[in-house]
Amino acid sequence: MSFRIRGLNASCGIVAADDSKNMFLELKRKRLYRYVIFKIDEKKNEVLVEKTGGPAETYNDFAESLPDNDCRYAVYDFDFVTSDNCQKSKMFFIAWAPAISQIRAKMLYATSKESFKRELDGVHYDIQATDPTEMDLEVIRYRAH
Repeated sequence: MSFRIRGLNASCGIVAADDSKNMFLELKRKRLYRYVIFKIDEKKNEVLVEKTGGPAETYNDFAESLPDNDCRYAVYDFDFVTSDNCQKSKMFFIAWAPAISQIRAKMLYATSKESFKRELDGVHYDIQATDPTEMDLEVIRYRAH
């Protein structure tokens, strides 16, 4: 299943690879992954899955998988225990756009974000991060509760 992403202009024609939505559904329904990192490939005009993390991977594993100098989209499945001692899970959509990334990349990811996120039904929270402190594990915990 493909969908169009509204990019910088109508001629950009970026679509999501079938694999992107399928990986998200496997994370959501089957819990096969802890996270999925997506990358826009301008040469192919697609949003592709760049990396997945297995269920045993930690938040630090996820955060270290994001590039220091380039933008990405990611979905992270955060497990936690409530004050009532109930096991819960919340899905976070993270738009990673480090301050030192290229302006063109920041614009492309920013203008494509909402269309892509709409296709990921079941995401609970949205975080825009330009440095690691904006998506720190404490930020995730606070938002989940």
